[in-house]
Amino acid sequence: MNPRPLARFSDSVVTFTGRSSYDYGALHRWSVDEPEQFWTGVGTFFDVPLTGHESVLSPSEDPRVFSGRQWFRGARVNYVDRVLAWCDRSPESVAIIDDTEPGGLGTRTSSYAELAEQISSIAAALHRLGVRSGDRVAGYVPNTTEAAVTFLATAALGAVWTSCGQDYSAAAAVDRLGQLEPTVLVTADGYRFAGVDRDRRDQVAVLQASIPSLRAVIAFSRLGTDVPGAVRWDDLLDEGRGGPRVIPEPVPFDHPLWVLFSSGTTGRPKGIVHGHGGVLLEHLKSAALQSDMTEDDVFLWYTSPSWMMWNYLLAGLLVGSTVVCYDGSPGHPDAGALWELAARHRVTVLGTSPGYLLHCESVGVEPARAQDLSALRILGVTGSVLPAAAHGWVAEHVGRSVHLAPVSGGTDVVSGFVGAPTGVPVVPGEIPAVNLGVALEAWSDGGTPLVDEPGEMVIVAPMPSMPVGFWKDPSGDRYADAYFSTFPGVWRHGDSITVTSGGSVVIHGRSDATLNRNGVRMGSADIYGVVERLPGIAESLVVGLERPDGSYWMPLFVVTSDDVELDDDLRERISAALRREASPRHVPDDIIEIRAVPHTRTGKKLEIPVKKILSGADPSTVADPESVDDPDALRWFAALAPGS
Repeated sequence: MNPRPLARFSDSVVTFTGRSSYDYGALHRWSVDEPEQFWTGVGTFFDVPLTGHESVLSPSEDPRVFSGRQWFRGARVNYVDRVLAWCDRSPESVAIIDDTEPGGLGTRTSSYAELAEQISSIAAALHRLGVRSGDRVAGYVPNTTEAAVTFLATAALGAVWTSCGQDYSAAAAVDRLGQLEPTVLVTADGYRFAGVDRDRRDQVAVLQASIPSLRAVIAFSRLGTDVPGAVRWDDLLDEGRGGPRVIPEPVPFDHPLWVLFSSGTTGRPKGIVHGHGGVLLEHLKSAALQSDMTEDDVFLWYTSPSWMMWNYLLAGLLVGSTVVCYDGSPGHPDAGALWELAARHRVTVLGTSPGYLLHCESVGVEPARAQDLSALRILGVTGSVLPAAAHGWVAEHVGRSVHLAPVSGGTDVVSGFVGAPTGVPVVPGEIPAVNLGVALEAWSDGGTPLVDEPGEMVIVAPMPSMPVGFWKDPSGDRYADAYFSTFPGVWRHGDSITVTSGGSVVIHGRSDATLNRNGVRMGSADIYGVVERLPGIAESLVVGLERPDGSYWMPLFVVTSDDVELDDDLRERISAALRREASPRHVPDDIIEIRAVPHTRTGKKLEIPVKKILSGADPSTVADPESVDDPDALRWFAALAPGS
């Protein structure tokens, strides 16, 4: 039998697909044509106990959203059961590798047996502190073993987890965590980033004073200091050592597992609620079937507890893999740090961003020459669009046998909509397949499905990991408005895409940032893919504005590499490259040098806020400074606005 999970799953459902051999296209068609069979099949394949459910998919009571929305009503599950099953099956295998930058705490490992003991100890401690099912536990934490254990202990009790990284200020953290009125805060004294110890005890004190619902604070040390007024994490582990194994509380399929937050660039961050069962099925499918991960894999995704990819990183524990929690910068002491980490821990599945790959290329990093990356089999990339030309650099400098896997999804489903399953050829500039169970289409403004031309990305049928709802939105109004206001009953995600006749997907960027020159729609990603490959260009940002006189202005803003000046010669090289590799329509009206491109804290370029500022909006009204990586970089654009 084929050892890879996707092929084995295909064999297990041959009765439904009608294919005696693995065929991803046939699998996907069945998964969206017969979603109830498919998701039941996922549960059966992974031994998820879904018995007792009244129906697989129940009708929705809200006519504004999908006609069916509630999955496996009546079933009772707990996400943590799946992790503890691996603790019994492979107790001596390494569950988590915890690592830091040079000068930090260094490498720590926890076996699955040790993970079970830690989860049990912290769950018992939380229970003693009064945490019960439905209560909230918040983490203001770096990416560490302690953060992962606390989440799992919280979920085992049926309580609800929420978190953000310590790079957020206390004010930004309160905006998010405070919404849930948590009873317990778990935190650290600080973290190390780019060679500098960042003491966060003052921010923790502000958090304690600003969230009146808190009854206790638990703190672990990364910098060798104690947090005043907090219970020491290590003391709780000592108290629980040798105690009984936690028995996860069975909860309804859609019982809240965690609350994640929208970026908050244009208002207070929305709390997005996901349920135990939906996340469990989706993450098993995504990790094992889309990425073919097993207990033999070592999984590292560069992320932080503020980003959904941290939650997805922990999906490795659902399939018995070793998860690497890295607390530090990917570029310290140099741009090759992440590759060195991957080589040292024999990482098999590595995840990063297009920006990191482009930076490595621009500064001459040659990972495969400098490191032993022979264990690496998958390089996942997400966060923004991967330029087509980056594929060549990965093949040459990372490895031709490495499967480059561009993926795209969102916090909304805490997973991917499209990706690169192993065995499906990857064409540069395209994402090769729609994920199993995802009924994705590109629609015209009038709601007509499109093939081989750009349209709005929509999902026409529900997925189990779609939000249970938004936090404190009992009417469902904010939820319906966020996803279903454009096409009633159909999820609009907000990306401009092309679905090709071959089944692959091209992502052009956010649909509300689409460029529209003389009626021709263009994606900003098409421009970035050309410009950011040019020598001397570090990063770029393009927007298009309708002016009051009816004209259209499309400026391109560029950040040059060190010691490079934006002169007429470089401007001409940029224009010529766009004319040659894209089209004459892609050539900007102006090319303007800037110090930095502003991003969200998860690395997405702030095209829409920049567009609004250039149209005359006050920078303070278009984006919360706490959600921006460089607020001064965003405010700079006000100097170009009308009347400035």
